[in-house]
Amino acid sequence: MTDRLLSLTEAVTLVQPGHTLGLGGNMLYRRPVAFVYELLRQPDPPRDLTLLCFTAGYESDLLVGAGLVRQTRTCYFGLEAFGFAPMFTQAANQGQVQVLEETEASLAYGIRARLAGVGFMPSTAWIGTDLLALRPDVKTVIDPYTGQELVAFPAIHCDVAVVHALVADRAGNARLNRNLGIDPELATIASQVVVTAETVVDKLSEDVDLPGVMVSAVVHAPRGAWPTSCYPHYSLDGSELLRYIEVCDNGQFDDYLRAYTGGR
Repeated sequence: MTDRLLSLTEAVTLVQPGHTLGLGGNMLYRRPVAFVYELLRQPDPPRDLTLLCFTAGYESDLLVGAGLVRQTRTCYFGLEAFGFAPMFTQAANQGQVQVLEETEASLAYGIRARLAGVGFMPSTAWIGTDLLALRPDVKTVIDPYTGQELVAFPAIHCDVAVVHALVADRAGNARLNRNLGIDPELATIASQVVVTAETVVDKLSEDVDLPGVMVSAVVHAPRGAWPTSCYPHYSLDGSELLRYIEVCDNGQFDDYLRAYTGGR
């Protein structure tokens, strides 16, 4: 059995400038926050990142606020019932980050194309909308069998995917609980996969959602999703999210980040 256990400090070195970084979890659940904190602690953290998330939340907002993200690819960026993601909203409004327009369909078909090993996946999604004008890189094709016009969603690549698990073993086998989001698919299309886990055991053989063969590194990270939730271990910390929004609105993001990363 290959031992893939690394420290957080070792694991974050897998992310290099210009990479597409995929972050797992869904909305405010099971987000890889500890990994993001550690990435931001580095003396020279990787910049010019493309952030790939099915939904982006608190952890993604930290990366945008720190100036590490060049482009976002997500169908939602926010803090759910707590409102807008403050640093992303500010950066997008000021043109400091490129927002690549995505929908659930475009992400799903782009990932499916990558899984199938083809350059694109055809679909009727986006036909009759203005989205194609916003995404000139997305082309249309004619179905050779029916003559129908279809949208050809290009395959989506990911350099490093980071997923937070409830438990993992040293070989990388991981349990994510029932709300998987698109974490298994995100891990499958990534060149390298990091699993941070609440608990690390010697061997996990039941209820495995991610097989170790897909995983590059395993990190023991208790409470590694806080202040997002990691049911059933701990719930969402709404007071911390409200405090985060308040300090950002008061122009104190750098102070907030410094408190969690020890300087920036």
